[in-house]
Amino acid sequence: LPPSPPTAARPPARVPERQPRRAGLPSPSARSARPRGAMEPAAEGRREEGDEAARCPQAGEPLPVAEEEEEAALHLAKRRRVLCSEFAAITSSDAAVARSFLAGNDWHMQRALNAYFEPPLEKEEEEEEAAGGVPPACAGPGSCIDLTADATTSNAGVNSADLRQQEDDSSFSLVTWNIDGLDLGNLKERARGICSYLTLYSPDVVFLQEVVPPHLCLLQMRAGSYTIIPGNIDGYFTAIMLKKSRVKLLKHEIIPFPTTSMMRNLLVVHVSVSGNELCLMTSHLESTKNHSKERMKQLQIVLNKMQEESESATVIFGGDTNLRDSEVTKLGKLPNNVTDIWEFLGKPQHCRYTWDTHSNTNLDAEYKCKMRFDRIYFRPAADGGHIIPRSMDLIGLEKLDCGRFPSDHWGLLCNFDVIL
Repeated sequence: LPPSPPTAARPPARVPERQPRRAGLPSPSARSARPRGAMEPAAEGRREEGDEAARCPQAGEPLPVAEEEEEAALHLAKRRRVLCSEFAAITSSDAAVARSFLAGNDWHMQRALNAYFEPPLEKEEEEEEAAGGVPPACAGPGSCIDLTADATTSNAGVNSADLRQQEDDSSFSLVTWNIDGLDLGNLKERARGICSYLTLYSPDVVFLQEVVPPHLCLLQMRAGSYTIIPGNIDGYFTAIMLKKSRVKLLKHEIIPFPTTSMMRNLLVVHVSVSGNELCLMTSHLESTKNHSKERMKQLQIVLNKMQEESESATVIFGGDTNLRDSEVTKLGKLPNNVTDIWEFLGKPQHCRYTWDTHSNTNLDAEYKCKMRFDRIYFRPAADGGHIIPRSMDLIGLEKLDCGRFPSDHWGLLCNFDVIL
């Protein structure tokens, strides 16, 4: 038989040039160099190692400039998305409006909110002209507008002398309220509702719990007649508001709760009211039944601090204590010189329950319960009763136009007599 013809020589396979690629994506060469299954596993492994070496710096080597810039750009974009979300939640607007106002104000939240809520200069000039050349009460950079824009509750037409006459130095009022800032639903409407109540009652001191940064921005912008001291600026926190015309701030401090798992602390301010020295405290004690042990530790810190304060000062603590009556009993009741104001006033039933899922539908809770979570404690000055609790009421009991209450908690309004 004649010998078989020689096999034609196969041209060598062309290896495409390797293109740079992003981490985590298959390179073009890996996608096109071979039919599926044609490359040996060892060769595939060597190629992957080579790719890893090409794109991953050795330990201690700095990232390439391009990657650093890309990482910084991603971080900036993420931060701006968060700002847009917060702005949209406060203003009940959409992402496009949020981006427009933020970008127009160098991505500064406070300035963007001011630009959104305050009327433009042309409108202010029109209002001034209509008023016969009298500038509006809040004109000028850095000024604050009233708590609400509603004409029915605005004090715009009342001058400072009239306001001073309306204030009675023989009385003193305080509100404590968990305003549920963690619920983003109807945030703007609920925040306005809370501001409306503060305008209506015009308390000398306000203790707030569950304040979030967007709430704080709104309060700082709208509550120009109050000094606001926050207990933190991240996450959610407490705040104390002091009416500038009545309450003189002396100093403040923040006392941490060492073992909290919920970012809780004790906010303390020292003030003077009608010549009386006061120490004011607020806190949001650890939540839920399962954290009873930590809550009791925090309550003990509060009570110790109340007793440590100067005997010449009247000490008032108020806040969302999350306390159950059995926990206070287990603690051994309150110290002899510390009084629960609700009990001092004869345990009035109309203001007993401040968290009531029977009446308050904000949570849409299937379970129904009533709790006296929000409490006010009082330690009088040693040299006599210069400030005496007179009455206590619930506030925030009406639904807003959005169909919800301002908070899932009722607020507590407490009035005191001041012995001059």
